[in-house]
Amino acid sequence: MVGSGPNGLAAALVLARAGLGVEVFEGAAVAGGGCRTAELTLPGFHHDVCSTVQSMAPLSPFFVDLDLKRLGVELLRPEVAFAHPLSDDRAGAVFAGLGDTAEALGPDGARYTRLFGPLVEAAATIVPTVLAPLRSPPRDPVAMARFGLAGVPSVARLVRRFETDEAKGLLAGVAGHAMLPLDAPLTAAFALFLTLTAHAGGWPLVKAGSARLVDALLGELASTGGTVHTGRFVRDLADLPAARAILFDTSLETLLAVAGRELPARYRRAVARFRHGPGVCKVDWALSGPVPWTAAVCRRAGTVHVGGSFEEVAQSEADVAAGRHAARPYCLVVQPGVVDPTRAPAGQETLWAYCHVPRGSPVDMTARIEAQVERFAPGFKDLVLARATMTARDAEVYNPNYVGGDISGGAGTLRQTIFRPTMRWNPYRTGAPGIYLCSASTPPGGGVHGMCGVGAARAALADLERSRGRRGGPRA
Repeated sequence: MVGSGPNGLAAALVLARAGLGVEVFEGAAVAGGGCRTAELTLPGFHHDVCSTVQSMAPLSPFFVDLDLKRLGVELLRPEVAFAHPLSDDRAGAVFAGLGDTAEALGPDGARYTRLFGPLVEAAATIVPTVLAPLRSPPRDPVAMARFGLAGVPSVARLVRRFETDEAKGLLAGVAGHAMLPLDAPLTAAFALFLTLTAHAGGWPLVKAGSARLVDALLGELASTGGTVHTGRFVRDLADLPAARAILFDTSLETLLAVAGRELPARYRRAVARFRHGPGVCKVDWALSGPVPWTAAVCRRAGTVHVGGSFEEVAQSEADVAAGRHAARPYCLVVQPGVVDPTRAPAGQETLWAYCHVPRGSPVDMTARIEAQVERFAPGFKDLVLARATMTARDAEVYNPNYVGGDISGGAGTLRQTIFRPTMRWNPYRTGAPGIYLCSASTPPGGGVHGMCGVGAARAALADLERSRGRRGGPRA
């Protein structure tokens, strides 16, 4: 296994549980990929370096089967999954309960219930189908058809169903996770699915930091006999011991650099057309107290989408798609202290936010991000004790999987959602015997769910089984 992000560790566990000897090679000093925790600002302030809100963890088939509670991982669910502040002290908010959310939306409550009610009722089948690693018939075709009909268009079209700025703002903010212009196809699907996970799973945070999730995976892998080597960058296949299968939890660029000579020319040409998404500029803060959001509901939210009206968020994302740095960027803000006081000294807080920027940008967006937060939380800047900024270019240096600062493993376009990374029935096979890709550049894409790793591991196991059958040897 090359790379030890959640997908790589998930693949390693599936293979190890099948009775195979597994070794994981990680270039960084610690395992985890984007799921790490560190004191980035001041002693005693524990920041998640990338992933904090684990919206997929309580719903992913991999993590459900793993039983995180048994492994000592405590998922803390905020009262408000996400909020979206507007001017005049107003804000939209998504609570765990569908009814509470609808009630808070006033005249749009009934419309919200009509849209999300059937999806929430079918969450137990929709979520596993969307996260399924391979193409297969859905268990509930009617529910998936409902989801698809509403999700394939753009979120700009979806918001026409609503009349209030609160409802439109909520959809703009959650669709912004797609890192696409809001008039792009499939942005509605991002909004629908992520809002569904908020109602079904609560958008939890891991107590004491996301690294605890990785620690649990490492512990489970060790119990099966798996081995993890850190500080071991793999630059060539010759750097690895002999193996019957090699799985890459890496970018396509790293796969090509390490194993390119073994890959079919057709596969190399196909992945050369793969598109990466925008980068992010992220700021972590140590604060002397909670963020003084003007809208009270934002003070109870684990995630706050900052950007203003639907039109303002749409303009920000359109600027980034056009290669510009937005003057008033859409910002994704996470405040772990809402549910987890262990992240900072008593009475103090950690906070992080990122905005989207053109891929590979070296521009420090700290001042613009802070201005956006201050806009909806006057006095925020006075609370800052220390800050740490990571530009999009810095992000790739920190983690080579983040090509140009793209933390999603590739653009979430319609084409790359259906065919990711190439037009192959099994997207985890590379065409080279024994070499597989299991990173977020494969289905179902970005997020901490482990299902890319599960899909690649299953493909490898199936190939090994066929190989044993041809040789007539013992079967696992």
